[in-house]
This record gives sequence, structure tokens and C-alpha cells, in this order.
Amino acid sequence: MVTIYIDDRSYQVKDGQNLLQACLSLGFDLPYFCWHPALGSVGACRQCAVKQFKDEKDTHGHIVIACMTPADDGTRISIDDPEARAFRAGVIEWLMVNHPHDCPVCDEGGECHLQDMTVMTGHTYREYRFKKRTHRNQQLGPFINHEMNRCIQCYRCVRFYRDYAGGRDLDVFGCHDHVYFGRHCDGILKSEFSGNLVEICPTGVFTDKTLKQHYSRKWDLQTAPSICVHCGLGCNTLPGERYGELRRIRNRYHHEVNGYFLCDRGRYGYAFVNSPRRIQRPLGRSSRSDAHQTLPRDAALKQAAELIGGGRRLIGIGSPRASLESNFALRSLVGPQNFYAGISDRDFELNNLVKDVLQRGPARSPSLHETMEADAVFVLGEDVTNTAPLLALNLRQLQYRKAARIASNVRIPTWNAAGVREVGQNEKASLYIATSRKTKLDEVAAGTHRAAPEGLARLGLAVASELDPAAPAVTDATDTELSLAREIARALRDAERPLVVCGTSNGSRMLIQAAANVAAALRTGGRSGEIFLTVPECNSLGLGLLGAAGGLETAFEALDKGRADTLVVVENDLFRRIDFDAATALLDAAEHVVVMDHLDNPTTQRADLVLPAATFAEGSGTLVNNEGRAQRFYAAFKPKQDVQASWRWLRDLMAAAGRSGGVRWQVLDDVVAAVSAAIPELKELIAAAPAADFRTTGGRIPRQSHRFSGRTAMHADISVHEPKPPEDVDAPLAFSMEGHDSPPPPPSPLIPRFWSPGWNSVQSLNKFQSDIGGPLRGGDPGRRLLEPQNDGPPTYFTDIPPRGEPRQGGWQFVALHHVFGSEELSLLSSGVAELVQQPYLALRPEDAARLGVAKDDAVTVTIGEVTFGLAVKLDPSLPENTAGVPSGLPGLPVLSLPTFGTIEKGEEDE
Repeated sequence: MVTIYIDDRSYQVKDGQNLLQACLSLGFDLPYFCWHPALGSVGACRQCAVKQFKDEKDTHGHIVIACMTPADDGTRISIDDPEARAFRAGVIEWLMVNHPHDCPVCDEGGECHLQDMTVMTGHTYREYRFKKRTHRNQQLGPFINHEMNRCIQCYRCVRFYRDYAGGRDLDVFGCHDHVYFGRHCDGILKSEFSGNLVEICPTGVFTDKTLKQHYSRKWDLQTAPSICVHCGLGCNTLPGERYGELRRIRNRYHHEVNGYFLCDRGRYGYAFVNSPRRIQRPLGRSSRSDAHQTLPRDAALKQAAELIGGGRRLIGIGSPRASLESNFALRSLVGPQNFYAGISDRDFELNNLVKDVLQRGPARSPSLHETMEADAVFVLGEDVTNTAPLLALNLRQLQYRKAARIASNVRIPTWNAAGVREVGQNEKASLYIATSRKTKLDEVAAGTHRAAPEGLARLGLAVASELDPAAPAVTDATDTELSLAREIARALRDAERPLVVCGTSNGSRMLIQAAANVAAALRTGGRSGEIFLTVPECNSLGLGLLGAAGGLETAFEALDKGRADTLVVVENDLFRRIDFDAATALLDAAEHVVVMDHLDNPTTQRADLVLPAATFAEGSGTLVNNEGRAQRFYAAFKPKQDVQASWRWLRDLMAAAGRSGGVRWQVLDDVVAAVSAAIPELKELIAAAPAADFRTTGGRIPRQSHRFSGRTAMHADISVHEPKPPEDVDAPLAFSMEGHDSPPPPPSPLIPRFWSPGWNSVQSLNKFQSDIGGPLRGGDPGRRLLEPQNDGPPTYFTDIPPRGEPRQGGWQFVALHHVFGSEELSLLSSGVAELVQQPYLALRPEDAARLGVAKDDAVTVTIGEVTFGLAVKLDPSLPENTAGVPSGLPGLPVLSLPTFGTIEKGEEDE
């Protein structure tokens, strides 16, 4: 800690900060534009000017830019000095010279950092009388609206997009006061993180195009703390609702998880909540040849009692996209021995392996934020840009952090972004990536390797053997493999915080075992390492911690042998888990099928009874992310009609059928307590968030801001009287404006929006952090459930895959993942759907030539008993005799990859 003096008062601040960060951390209102906690300082806007004095005798001082001045011990500054205040007002005045007078119609209005800073500086009158500079706006794709005339040249957009996120299709053009931020021509922004420009931009240049389609003023959106449901990382979000419709997603800061940013899938994949395919009422039929008919709630429960009561034997199929509470309620209904995971047996095995590695060791799983602190990383088998996008964004920062270590030797502080990048511009981080094809992250890697999954596993095992001779060795490794393994092992051995990254996307058990061996080998010799394992869905690890009797194939065996009469499925489309014939056989094997889900899909269409389940935006529950962090999400609005959380339907089914078995759940906290008591691994679940009876200053936390308007007008077609706000027995939040909405903020898991007096934009987050860029006050949300004990010598997996030899006439097929298209729910968002690729088969150009096919030619693929047609796409990065098939794209069969099959010239399927 160091001591600085602000307006003649002394303050203790952390060493190594600049003056702007120090002042904001202390709670001072000092205006700024170009600076951002994640991007560092470049001194482009001059807005944070203060007066600095040499010592206590200096009465004249001089103007300095706070973001470019270190907060050294003994530094004396004045924020309120008249000259400094006049300078800041002058900066605003020249920035506003060309800014349009369009606040009332600007999409950013009411949530604009420029508005806040203009008021803060006291600039209230424009003296500029001449014609304003104007620009042509661009079409930047389905997510971002561009209004260049509002730009104040803060450079935040290009600094994030190019320097931080690695994008290359947005830049700054021109000079003087004709600087232009955009693309060289109209076109879709290629970065998976482009949506962050909406929050990065302090004005209305980049705004949310999806919100514009059903626009509401920001203060009229009802919001609640939530969790992203589109991958397994557990990013925190703030969904906003108006008129019973989800209208946008914003980032909810969590220091240990997503920090300041979201990927575009998480930000724009929300429209499935508003989909025409939503199930709003119970649907039933007397026989499977009949069409579904809408049922009243009581009639639906009566039919459910007939299907699951009377001594019928039940099998339950859970889901990795359903909450812990809903999966546990299903487990309670059918019994632990009849509860199945709702994923294929192979995926079930992989999920359990991930759980075991994280529970038992060999190393701790870091948080997403902690991955940025690694100084050597080995990515084994994962295309993280497409399977865990925020992890890829963090790993890109390794290059900057290495440059910062070099810059520190010449006394350039870490926060000086321009200086650090200048010093380290040619340096590569110790990042090694071994995958089956080229990834976007390769451009910042020190080394890459291409192989089929078993070849990647062999490399990982060779690295482990180089780190610890006691680890199983790959005795027939090639010289190339050994040379690369030694290079990777040397980088990991010399690092202070080495990290191994792997996951389930390749479908290879041996890859995960190889990654675990590397992490275990790092422990020898007093070293420490960490392992980060990705999982595919928002509650994959939570489902694994609950425990299940098996996957879908095992469930079919139980049904086929007559061990059950009725199948109960919760929030799961089985036709996305296993191939069509297997899913059909599974559903046909049950005498009756009851499904709870929020979307119409092939599984609900084959059910005898369908019950409408709430989405993440309409119900509350708990998800466990890939590191084992349990996090609570809360309903942003009350659902329509008969929709309710799946666990509530299951509770009602148990009561209607006389199978409650002592269950007396009334509120979410009752289910949470039952989970904590029944599952040892989840005993800390109850500590993930405050209970529903939590109150602050005697009141609930309002989901509606104090500026919320139109509560009566919204229902004027029904009544001129304002309706009573809905009750929420599951959360300490209120569906109204009433309650505690002033400093101090509520506990971090309950923060429904970031707002503070004078700070209406996302920059108000500064007022909620214990230190700028650090944790939220009172700690970040959630509770880690997995902290392995690594006492004792390391243990190793001993399976070593054989060297892959080309099969006569056969090809090895591997799964290729896409951030847009491979995930089920986001596909129903029109913006995401616009970016989804058509199905294709990826081949090396040499392999395609050997087959006699070229780009876009049709081929026929046969894998097992499944035959389908695809168009060829050339990918020179693939290994020899390896073909890539996209995972999850519409129109493709469900395949268990990697596997072998054949390719022939043929006609593409219509």
C-alpha cells in the first residue's frame, strides 16, 4: 500500500495503480472516457485531468492526466482545483463539437457514459456554431448498430476489438477530426466478442441491434441476476424484460468468471425465450396417434397422475441444461436408481471423468479469471474459441501479460497499455495448442500441433513423461512428437503458474486422461499446476455431481427389459443426444412418456403429456459451472399462462399421483435444502446465494429501477388500475420498484442492475467493486464446491493409445464445433441463425484431390449405419485421412465422434 494525498487529505491505495484507478477505487467521481480497467491506459481523451503538486509547499502545481500518472507514494493531487475542473470542462466541450443533439432518440440515452460525464464536468452550453462533421454508418451484421456521428474518438472500440479480442476486421481510419471507427467496407463483424462494443463504447456509436427490434428505454427494463445457459463456463448475465418479453442480455460483472465481457452467443442467444415454439399450456392426448390438445392445469395433473401413479414403474431422464433443483426433483420422483443423465453413455462417461478429475485431483481447477494469470498454457484437444469462448478471450491476454513482465524491467507499469504493447509487440506467450485443426487462437501461440484425438493424447502423455519419468511413457513416439513434447514440458516446468486445458468436445476419454497426467506430473519436484476442463452445457457438471444410473443407452436397456412403464423427461430433446433411430426406439419402448420443456421439439411431439417449463428468465434455480462453482439465477419476469419451473411441476405430479414420499417443497429454498442434505458433494449449495427471506433495510431488492415507467399504461387495455405486482416466494427480489435501491448495494448474488447516483451507464460498476477491476464488495457470487486435496504422490492414468495408422478405404471423422450453430438454444435467435454455417464436410486439399472432389462438391458419408450427403469444404490444417463434421448444425444427424467411416463422391441430400 502507498499513501497519496487528494485535496490535502491522505489515502491508502494499492501500489502499482495509476491515479485514475486509485481515485475511482476511493469513491471519487473523476470523469474519463478512453480508460477501461480491462484495457489499461493510453491517454487518448485527456478527460481525467487533475492538478499534481510537487510537495505540500507547492501551491501552483501542473495539470496531469490521471490515467497516465502513477499513484506513487507521497503523490499529491487536486481533483477540485478550479484549473483542473476548467480543463475537464474544456475537454468535454471539444469532444461535443461534432456530437449530435439526439439524446432523446439515441439508443444509448439514459444509460450513456457521455451524458454522465458531461453532467459531472458541468458543461451545459455549446458555443460551436458551425456545420458538424458527419459520417456514413455501416451495416455490421445482425448484432451491432452503427451510428458513427456520435463518436468522440476515445479509441476504446479498436483497443478492445483488435488489441484485446484479436479481431482484424474493425479499425480506425482517417486523421484529425475525421477519424472513423469501422470496417474497410460494410460487412458482418467476424469476432465472437463483437457485442462487447455495445458496453465498451461510452456513447451511442455501437448499440444493440437486437434490442432495437423491440426497443424499450433502459430504465423500463425489469432485470434480475442470472447465469448464461449457452455453455459450461457460467458467465453472469443481466436479462432485461418488458411486456412479458425478454429484450436483451447484458454482462453482469463477476471477477472470478466473466469479468467485464460476454461472448456473442451468450449475449444474443436469448431469443429462444420469446420463440413461437414456446410451450405455454399443458398438452395431452389419449393415444400417440392423436394430435396434442391443450389441457387445463387440473386436467393435466389428473392425466399425469394416471400416467405415473397406481404403482407404475418410472424412469426419469434429466438434462444438463436444467437446473440442479429440477434434476433433483426428477431424481426424487423416480428414485436414484431410475434417474438417468439425459446424455449418451459416451458423454456420460466423459462427464463423470471430468467430475472425478476435478474432485480427486491431480490439480486444482482455476477460475476463468485465474486462467489469465497463467504464464504457460498447454491446450490439449479443445478449440476453445468455439467451445468456451471467454476462455479463449482470456488466453489471448497471456501475450500482453508476458509483454508486461518485459516492460516492468524498463519501468513501464502494467497499466500503460501502449507502452507495454510497444515493448512486447513481437513476443509470443508460452501458449501451446494441440488440436485436430487450426483454431483462431493459434495466432498468439508459441507452438501448435495437428493430429487426430488419439495422436493428441499421445502428445499429452509424452509431455507428462518428460515432466516426470515415473509417468507412463509413449515408447513409440516419433522424433517430432518427442521434440515438441520436450519443448512444451520445458515451458511448463519453468513457469510459475502452468495450466493445462482440455475438455469433452473431442469425445475422447484418453485426451482428458492425458491432460490429467500432465497436471499430475507438474506436481513433482515441488511444482504446482492447474487443470481447466471444459464441459458442453450450463449444468453438465451439476448433473454429474447429482449422480445418475447411466446415459440414454442404459436407460433404453432398462425400458427394453420391461423395468419401467412410464418415461419422464425434463428439459431435454433426446434427438439432439443420440441418433434418430435410437431416440425413437427409446421413446417407443415406454408405455407412456411425460415431458417437461419450454420448447416444442421432436421429443415433446412424441409425448403423451407435455408440461410447460420455465426458462432461465422465468424461474429461479442453481447451475454448476465447469470449475464446480454453484451459482443462482433468478427470474427476470413472471411467466405467462401455465408455465412454471420444472421442479414445481414435478412436485405437483408427486402430490397428484400420491408419490410425494414426505416431500413438502413450497419454495426454492426447500429444494435447495433437500439437495444439500441428500448429496454430499452439494452440501455447500445452500451457501451459493441468500435465502428468499433475506431483506435489506427491511425491504426486498426491486427488479424495476426507480425510473421505471408505465406500470399502469402497460395494462390499460385490461384495466386503468395498476395491478398488484406478482409475488416471488423463491427470491428476495420484488417484481416492482419498491424496496432497497440505494447504497449500500445488496449482496453480490442479488444485484439486479448496476446503477449509482450520477453513474447511469455500465461504468457505474466502479461503485460496486471493492477495488476497480477487483471483486465485488462482499465477494463475488456463488460457491465453489470442488477443491481437491493433492496430498501424496501423483497417480497416473496408464492407458496409451496406439499410433493411428491409415485404414484401408476408411476415414477418421472428428467433431468440429462452431460458436454459432453447435449449441441448441441460441439457434432460435434470428441474429445467431444468420451466422450459422450450412452443413459441410471438411477435408484436406490433398485428401479431396485423392477422392476426386473439389470445394463445394457433393460427397456421401457413411458412418455405421447412417448415410448422408454433404458439400466439401477444404481445410489444409486437418491431419491426413481425417475428415471434420460440424457438431450440432441443423440438418446433420447426431454422430458419436471421433469414429471411422467412408466417403464417396455422390449427390448432396436435398
